[in-house]
Amino acid sequence: MARGKKAVDSPVDRLRAFGLRYPGAHTKSPWPGHLDLAVKDKTFAYLSLAGEPLSISCKLPHSADAALALPFSTPTAYGLGKSGWVTASFPDDAGVPLELLEQWIDESYRAQAPKRLSAGLPPLGVGDATDIVPEPVRVASKSTVKHAAPKAAPARARAPRSQRSAGAARAARSTQKKSNARVSKKAKKKRRAAKG
Repeated sequence: MARGKKAVDSPVDRLRAFGLRYPGAHTKSPWPGHLDLAVKDKTFAYLSLAGEPLSISCKLPHSADAALALPFSTPTAYGLGKSGWVTASFPDDAGVPLELLEQWIDESYRAQAPKRLSAGLPPLGVGDATDIVPEPVRVASKSTVKHAAPKAAPARARAPRSQRSAGAARAARSTQKKSNARVSKKAKKKRRAAKG
């Protein structure tokens, strides 16, 4: 009897194989019961093991609100839901929307991957998600950069509250130092004028 390929892969195996097609993607197992997808050791999809009920968590900066409206999804635990992570759980493998979950993996990869790896991908939602993902874009040498087209300015993201307050504190200290320097210069001039 000839050995053949598995007739049907489980949904979690199919999703894991889909995620591993991205540049730099690899698996990692940070704790028992998970074999997650990561890029540069940064997880972009938490997946349950094959043979267990399917559970997947992805970072969805653009579609989290729509995803949370689905009956099988919830905000991811441990505070990750506040950052746009969504978890989908399926008690059995029947009725798993694989195409939707592949879109989640795609969006999460783009959110977590370094820009040099995700830059060569077609725009989100363009083309067939099952196409082979292109290789990472090479970094151009300094001589070729002069002739490259100018890059569009990236959208400026708002810094987390802790960073905003730290930045405001730095700005206040800088302003105070400048003010102190001006006062010192004026005081020195007055002393010289009084002596002179």
